[in-house]
Amino acid sequence: MRQATKAGADDVAGVARHEADVYRGDNPRPLGGYLAVLGIYCVVVAAATVFAALTGRTLPARWRVQDLVTVTLGTHKLSRTLSKDAVTSPLRAPFTRYEGTGGPAEVMEEVRAESQLRHSLGELLTCPFCLDMWVATAFAIGLVFAPRFTRLVAGSFTALAGADFLHLAYAMAQQSAEG
Repeated sequence: MRQATKAGADDVAGVARHEADVYRGDNPRPLGGYLAVLGIYCVVVAAATVFAALTGRTLPARWRVQDLVTVTLGTHKLSRTLSKDAVTSPLRAPFTRYEGTGGPAEVMEEVRAESQLRHSLGELLTCPFCLDMWVATAFAIGLVFAPRFTRLVAGSFTALAGADFLHLAYAMAQQSAEG
């Protein structure tokens, strides 16, 4: 029985490797790393769900408009800060390599490809669009377990996003006035 189980597992692994190779083609896509990151995400969401159920927390029937706006703008700014800000580069350093400056107050980094997991985490940490899902999920979980604190943090990043757009609008107005 044990040999049949091992043979079945080997067959599944072989099919998975074949499908991954066909998918990749000539492109080195770190599917194993993506699978690990996806697994971590699922475990976090499942653990939060189980913990909420065990502690009697209930999900809201619907989003409050204020929370939706605050979480949306806060997610944008926190994701951008984590993935592009020079000050947060130490968090990304184990997974990336500095390439140069990017947009206003941002850096550009190249993902290290030394392992599939490092590559996948590097992509996650340098892509604000990829990081959005994680940040939005953290804020949503926060609204269930610590709504006041979550609104404070999300609101702070919402204010920062607004300030960024004002800085850019001011710079554009200044350039327009000068020339």
